[in-house]
Amino acid sequence: MDSTAAIENKVIRVVENIRNLPTPPIVFHQIQKVISDPNSSAAQVAAVLAEDPAMSVKVLKLTNSAFYGLAREIESVRQAVTIIGMEAVKNLVLSASVLDMFKGKQVDEEFQEAFWRHSLATAFCCRLMARQVKTRGMVDPDTAFSSGLLHDIGKLIVSCFLPQEWHNFKEARERDPNSPDWVVEEAVWGFTHAQVGGVLASVWKLPQKLSDAITFHHMPQLSEGEGPVAYIAHLANEVAHKTFEDPAATAGPTSNLQDGVLEYMKLDHENLLSISEQLREEYLKAETFMAMVGLSA
Repeated sequence: MDSTAAIENKVIRVVENIRNLPTPPIVFHQIQKVISDPNSSAAQVAAVLAEDPAMSVKVLKLTNSAFYGLAREIESVRQAVTIIGMEAVKNLVLSASVLDMFKGKQVDEEFQEAFWRHSLATAFCCRLMARQVKTRGMVDPDTAFSSGLLHDIGKLIVSCFLPQEWHNFKEARERDPNSPDWVVEEAVWGFTHAQVGGVLASVWKLPQKLSDAITFHHMPQLSEGEGPVAYIAHLANEVAHKTFEDPAATAGPTSNLQDGVLEYMKLDHENLLSISEQLREEYLKAETFMAMVGLSA
């Protein structure tokens, strides 16, 4: 067995041994099944969501939020599906589900607040890029948003369910404040949060594009999936960090970008600076998502 397979098996065992590992609600898998049928209708998606009134309320809240900026209020899930589309509704259900699953798990409160703020900033940045960057083909903005929201989900799993590993990582991080998180993780755990997130995506039966973006957001060139979603997640992660955590460095070189990523996406640092400026505006629309996870905007 090669070392890559050995590490993957180790991560699978780690994730499988977590007690009370959260899973998306049944409604997410039901909606995914309905949407994958080319003959499905808005009425069928609405009927599935009607089985989960709490989720229906969340989808309507997000549809009517600044996130979409619709001219009129949407009053029913069926109307939401018709106006924003099935794929968008599926991704809203996934986003709301994930925010819900981890709400209240205040194991490391300071980390969790920073985690959700960065995840949402990355998600909004992914959405911006998907709308603007067409050099590698069309990317659905809602799928891109979900990839950004979930890119670091492995960190949340470790912090909530593997306290000793999390403690060891934090100690190592204090000793080595300059290396990227995944480098420190590899040294301490023998695997990374991206690999944990990839296994979780498999357990949750997420679409392959999302799984790829989560698994390879630090090394998108290793992704074998179609389309540039992993590359967008990689770039958006870096832009979000620079925009909100190290603004002075936004215009400077993005040191954690993998070689060849900008060339692959046919972008340059000026493009990233422009996206960073737009992200500040776009992030103001995150209020409804923040409220769902118990944060103030």
